[in-house]
Amino acid sequence: MALFTTSDTSQDIPQRIGRWLLCRFRLLTDLTGQLVQFCTCLVTPPSLGNPAIKAVLLKQIYFSGLEAWKIIILVALILGTVIVSQVVGLVGGGNGSLTGKVLVWVVLRELAPLLTAMIVIARSGTAIATELGSMKINREIDMLELMGIPVERYLILPRIVGVTTSICFLTAYFVLTSFIGGFLIVSVGRHIPYDQFLQGIVSSLGLREVLVLAVKSLSFGIAIPLICCQAGMSVGSSATEVPQAATRAVINSLFTVFLLDGLITYLASLL
Repeated sequence: MALFTTSDTSQDIPQRIGRWLLCRFRLLTDLTGQLVQFCTCLVTPPSLGNPAIKAVLLKQIYFSGLEAWKIIILVALILGTVIVSQVVGLVGGGNGSLTGKVLVWVVLRELAPLLTAMIVIARSGTAIATELGSMKINREIDMLELMGIPVERYLILPRIVGVTTSICFLTAYFVLTSFIGGFLIVSVGRHIPYDQFLQGIVSSLGLREVLVLAVKSLSFGIAIPLICCQAGMSVGSSATEVPQAATRAVINSLFTVFLLDGLITYLASLL
């Protein structure tokens, strides 16, 4: 006799969907509260000018930004080279203008902010969730609160600002590296006219593209550390919850980044 019938399975599907929606609603509520708290901490003292908070901020920028440039430059060079090679292979090396336009359409609008955010999630997102979760288990956060140190200002605020700043600069660096590096590598063997290449970039690069890139970078930069900090702070007393929090931080961050990317792209298409 079967343990589960088809009717039981079909009845369980709405429950699973309901639980999934409820979890996402709770996550959205928690993130909204953290965002309001972050904005309040940003404009009221003690803020980033505090020496202790500034030290944490600089360490976060160093880890999330400066130490990630090697991965960014490698991925950007490979991506730029592949895209330029594919376009040249389709239309020929004499059409440098189209090559520049495709780079703007594909790299600047979509892939640069997305790939940069994914790299930061893999490096910094898991580290933030794991670090805060370990501090929660070791009662370090409780000790900070007992000493009168506001956790949201000392731990959360500099991490959000540091990751946001790093993502914005890394995205711009990704775009420049893929444009310049991809063109230089492919032009050695294909002899792409650089004047046509620049003309294609300039003709397709407008204020809307720059604003969309900036909005995506800023949105991803704020959402990722918010989600990772929330995951790390939600750890209880068991050490097994730390890897679960890191996994949850990565999954929720990726889901939010893709959701924001689609929403921003759709709204930009209406302008």
